[in-house]
Amino acid sequence: MSICSFSFRRLLAAGQQDIFKYISDCKELGCTQLDPWNAHLAGVQDAESVRRAGMDPEYAQLPPEDDAYLARVKQAADAVGLPFGCVAVDGAHIYEPTEEGRQTNRALAYRWLEICARLGAKQMRVDAGGPAEMPDEVFTLIVEGYQDLVRRGREKGIEILIENHWGPSPFPDKIIRILDAVPGLGLLFDTYNFAGVPKEQAWEMCAPYAKATHFKTFEFDAQGSETTVDVPRAVRILKNAGYCGCWGIESCPKDGDEYQGARRTIALLRRAVEG
Repeated sequence: MSICSFSFRRLLAAGQQDIFKYISDCKELGCTQLDPWNAHLAGVQDAESVRRAGMDPEYAQLPPEDDAYLARVKQAADAVGLPFGCVAVDGAHIYEPTEEGRQTNRALAYRWLEICARLGAKQMRVDAGGPAEMPDEVFTLIVEGYQDLVRRGREKGIEILIENHWGPSPFPDKIIRILDAVPGLGLLFDTYNFAGVPKEQAWEMCAPYAKATHFKTFEFDAQGSETTVDVPRAVRILKNAGYCGCWGIESCPKDGDEYQGARRTIALLRRAVEG
């Protein structure tokens, strides 16, 4: 089980958590792997930079050009016995309307592949980008970009993932079209970020492609059940589709208590998976 560090973005913005505290928190929460968001790895701690990283997908974050920093991050993870799983990279998406923009983003993606390799991460999520309508010329560029990253990732032992996140990817038919066109590309399955069809229909359509998950949670009742999403049903659909990856969480508590949100989501997901 894992928790994406985006779940702690408020703590990061407040200067109450960094990548090293995230690592120790994951150990305390009982996680089995680390799924950092790139703003955590970048060492960002001022509120405006974290806000931009969370709200503007074009705002890329990179760690310091310092090999010693990445070595310390890896050492901290090794010290608590947690491997790096999926690194969620914002700001290096495939599609931009200009060749210059696409080349800039591709260079960022290559840099993040190097960082993932240094950390021993198994997966890296990069968004498709582009307009929701995804005309054929945009689709072609997205496919070519992912083919390039999948090839380069394979050389480093890193699986490239697309997430139903923004642009065309929340629409099940569009993200499946991309996945079918790029052998080796996997899906980071977010239970919340779907559009165009009812969420449970989207779960059924996309579950066979899932290689990692973000179980989104927002609020809980007195019995510890999520009030806005049927987590046990999503788990059953994924299991029935043969999902065998890590059960990953991205909690977004409406009350702002990120540690409590993480604990409640872990407890709920564990009951659903083991039940």
